[in-house]
Amino acid sequence: MSAAPEIDLPVTVLDGSTFVVCDDRGDVDGLSAASGLFAEDTRFLSRLVVTVDGERSELVEFEQAAPHVAAFELRGPAGIRVRRELFVGSGLEQTITVENRSERGIDAVIGVESASDFADIHAVKRVADGGAAAHASSRPEQWDDAATVEFADDGFPARTLVHLVPAPDEHEAGVARYRLWLEPGESRRVVVAVQCVLDGAVPLDGAAFEDRLREDRRERDDSLARWWRSMPRLAAPGEPALEPTWTRSLADLAALRLRWAGSGMVPAAGLPWFMTLFGRDTLITAFQTIPLGPDLAAAVLRALAETQSDADDPRRDAEPGKIVHEIRRGKTALVWSDRYYGTVDATPLFLVLLSELWRWSGDDAIVRELEPNARRALAWIDGPGDRDGDGLVEYLRRAPNGLDNQSWKDSHNSMVFRDGSLAHAPITPVEAQGYVYDAKLRTAELARRVWSDDETAARLEREAAELRRRFDAAFWLPEHGWYALGLDGAKRPIDALASNMGHLLWSGLVPPERVAAVAGRLTAGPLWSGWGIRTLAADEAAFDPVEYHDGTVWPHDNSLIAYGLARSGHAVEAQRVVRALLDCASFFEHRLPEHFAGFERSGEEPPGAVPASARPQAWAAGTPVLLLRALLRLEPDPDARVLHVADGALPEWAEGLTVDGVHAFGRRWDVRVEGGAASVAQREPMTTTPSSST
Repeated sequence: MSAAPEIDLPVTVLDGSTFVVCDDRGDVDGLSAASGLFAEDTRFLSRLVVTVDGERSELVEFEQAAPHVAAFELRGPAGIRVRRELFVGSGLEQTITVENRSERGIDAVIGVESASDFADIHAVKRVADGGAAAHASSRPEQWDDAATVEFADDGFPARTLVHLVPAPDEHEAGVARYRLWLEPGESRRVVVAVQCVLDGAVPLDGAAFEDRLREDRRERDDSLARWWRSMPRLAAPGEPALEPTWTRSLADLAALRLRWAGSGMVPAAGLPWFMTLFGRDTLITAFQTIPLGPDLAAAVLRALAETQSDADDPRRDAEPGKIVHEIRRGKTALVWSDRYYGTVDATPLFLVLLSELWRWSGDDAIVRELEPNARRALAWIDGPGDRDGDGLVEYLRRAPNGLDNQSWKDSHNSMVFRDGSLAHAPITPVEAQGYVYDAKLRTAELARRVWSDDETAARLEREAAELRRRFDAAFWLPEHGWYALGLDGAKRPIDALASNMGHLLWSGLVPPERVAAVAGRLTAGPLWSGWGIRTLAADEAAFDPVEYHDGTVWPHDNSLIAYGLARSGHAVEAQRVVRALLDCASFFEHRLPEHFAGFERSGEEPPGAVPASARPQAWAAGTPVLLLRALLRLEPDPDARVLHVADGALPEWAEGLTVDGVHAFGRRWDVRVEGGAASVAQREPMTTTPSSST
């Protein structure tokens, strides 16, 4: 008997915010705290296990051709082969085919076990993180008819309907059984269709729901095919890691797309805990991936404009004009919040992305469409965002169940002094000042060129210049030679050496005389692990190479820093970051994780994995796209409506690199690396713009 193939565990099959986390047999068995069928941030099935004669089958082969489908070939007892095909659309469909591979007739009992606890996603995450279970229990199952079992929650308007086709021969205590006689070579099929019903919606009957799932399958297949047709094609003969890393990232970005009514497809933050719209994560992912086309960024901006706060609500950390931190639905919205606004940086990043979309597309219409939202975002920056009126943005948690830290390093222990002590709010994070500076200059350009508002443009430029002067005086630490991580509630510099200051390079806030010092600190010494830039330097008192924001390496963080290094004239340092992350990707099956351990690189030893790291995760998936842009120094020129690549030598391993079909200004562009230099050529205008919005 050959050994079962190794696959990543757990297996995830998904369609937006509806997804199933199962084991390598296709079972949802509760052995992993994260297992289940989830929809709308609620677990609708906590158990779905298939047995043959009371035994679970052994994996023979696994295939996942698309995010929304998976197939498991299994070996059961007594010569029985089981094939399980999973599809996720508006619900879950599992097709179980049982075949007699022996030379004699076989009696077999097929069992389908199901259960639900209707746990909210935050409660499930607490258990996965080692906390105590706090799940609601469903009422005992109820058989609506011979082929449908229903689970319901006592305290929440949710139901799970499990449709079985054909109807089982018998059922009891959450188990449906089929008693089969199979002749040699004979097979039988059972279809399990799981319907998630929320907020009093009227469920479909079994046959109608099966029809819905078939239509879902066609739509999802077509959407994925359109996605791949629209994507630029990359070839990298000199670097074996680049092409599979690029392809894996595009596949993950496709998998993480959510349908947002009225806007299109937007990227969710990551599996399994963050399959929803996240302000900061979604904006940065859209920024990273703008060369792939304008649709994602436009959908993100419209979705976030729709959810922009219009009220002061301390329970949500909401203020007028503020961009949302995260949207939650279902049970999580009930027990926590439907909209939470605890982020200091999403609002300026909204303006940055609006400008970036315009620069790449030349689309004045969306800039005019979102002008009211942009002006409200500016008002938040200068109003509630600047709590003490000192010209800098700060954060302070007001919500009872909100986040203490509201910058991208939002864990409770991320804002630390050199001696390891925690900083206390209100906190003024360093990178957010760079985002505000960039947002004001970019919005000044939009005001002058699209809104025909020279007065606002001039005011924003004056404010940006004043912010630059004030910022450098407050944050630069001459005794150390780096920028503070932030300012604490007493406006004392938080003096730890951290990666955050690297974001200032792509925002342009660092004075020219300090750029070289910042670049050197980032890519050498205790911040540099050899695999990338650590979140916190290795000689800091709070450093821990596996702690979430206090020593790990985050690919998205590194991609933004690499982009800033390239923009500020430090191409060699940028190339060093790109090279390190490509080396790292090979050890993670070419899928960059959310974060990995910040141990020092040593010989042939792989980078250290962090088990809690999300994979796939949106801004990790977006990282290779921005790294490639940084490497090639690929930039749009909105005046001439062309793409440029900067002069300068590229590394030897980039020779022969091609990227065909980059999107800009309604056209496609091809990039080549020959003789150590990059060039870009324009194709003919596209008659239609490939869209990923359906």
